Amino acid sequence: METFSNIVSAVDAFVWGPVMLVLLVGTGIFLTIRIGFASWRNLPYALRSVLSKEARTTQRGSGDISPFAALMTALAATIGTGNIVGVATALVSGGPGALVWMEISAIFGLTSKFSECMLAIKYRVTNEHGEMLGGPMTTMKRGLKNKTLGAVLAMLFAIFAVVASFGIGNMTQANSISTALNNTFHIPEWIVGVILVILVLVILLGGITRLSKVSSVIVPVMAVFYLIFGIIVILGNITQVPAAIVLMFKCAFSPTAIAGGAAGTITSSIMSSMRYGVARGVFSNEAGMGSAAITAAAATTDDPVRQGYINMTGTFFDTIVICTVTGLAVCSSGVLGTTDASGALIEGSALTIAAFRTVLGEFGAWMVTIGIALFAFSTILGWEYHGEKALEYIVKKRSICIAYRVIFSVIAFFGATMSLDLVWNLSDIANALMAIPNLICMLALSGVIAKEVKRFQPTIDAENAARKAKKH
Repeated sequence: METFSNIVSAVDAFVWGPVMLVLLVGTGIFLTIRIGFASWRNLPYALRSVLSKEARTTQRGSGDISPFAALMTALAATIGTGNIVGVATALVSGGPGALVWMEISAIFGLTSKFSECMLAIKYRVTNEHGEMLGGPMTTMKRGLKNKTLGAVLAMLFAIFAVVASFGIGNMTQANSISTALNNTFHIPEWIVGVILVILVLVILLGGITRLSKVSSVIVPVMAVFYLIFGIIVILGNITQVPAAIVLMFKCAFSPTAIAGGAAGTITSSIMSSMRYGVARGVFSNEAGMGSAAITAAAATTDDPVRQGYINMTGTFFDTIVICTVTGLAVCSSGVLGTTDASGALIEGSALTIAAFRTVLGEFGAWMVTIGIALFAFSTILGWEYHGEKALEYIVKKRSICIAYRVIFSVIAFFGATMSLDLVWNLSDIANALMAIPNLICMLALSGVIAKEVKRFQPTIDAENAARKAKKH
């Protein structure tokens, strides 16, 4: 078993090595240039669309849920422990500069997220129950000219998505919840596991409508509360913020190691900052992996480009907003690079908790713990929908999805009560294997993406002009 675990660990390190990270970010850079930086230019439009009243209705076009609900369900899967634990891990492993590279990967990830979600809606289909079925699998099958290649890539993506849903989308998240609640509130892990099974099952048996309603409440509320207290921590250490920001950029672009200052005993160079920043950024926002596109396909919309822009904001909120607040809170608090009583380097959730404690005391530890629990719980809900739709594509029978929901709910108990190092590694591999066919598909359809963006631009310009005229 130990040999197998070592092999899995080695494969995990390989698939998430430099080649994979270059492919992920490189695809984002290529697509951003191919569409004339439209994702950047239209970000204000996208943010206004998300916050509009119309985004909360199902009056424009066809679909299962509102555009806002589709985004929140997708965000439920992406806003998770990566925003708290992942950022802290990146800062310890890659130094303060890792946060800068997280942001750089995210600004190009905007285009990747837009592209995969837009294509998912363009090529979605309706199942036997009148529900939308879409995502990279339908995009590959219907969009690629080589139908044999498209069918093979689609099936591979769907299989890996189902595997990932049980691992990174369920067991690892349940484990993060039980560990956090046990460490802070001393709640037995088996009790957390039982509660998780009940809550998840009750929500999932209500289908996408109930799931989206829960996500539309949990995601905004938990994100806003976490941001408020994160900003309070930053303001409490405001005198250290300028020095922390300067150190971030020095570490991000310096070819030699830097130590001291806000980084404590942490050392970093441009290569380590880039590696861990990009990797954790991708884990956090999932841009390019194709998972969010599955949920985007359920949105009620009259144009795939319109919803593509709305779902693109998920990367903005996830990384450019939430991860930045976590990173600044840690770097300005002076806890980065410090050690615990045993002399071990403080990392992971303990590092973020230590940062919040500098201003909020024990209340800060509670807030981070509750944040981890809610973020991870929402990830379980969002990933169930991803896995269910991928399974539906594989077996072509909607009826099996009820059984999947029950099994998925029960698996959460085992995740909450087991040691999961092997599961983490297997999940990472499944995620990488999901991303590869999705990235190939987006590159192959880059011409379609550019054409759709150009077609819809006059609509954006007209809506912007009408908004300005209304103001005057």
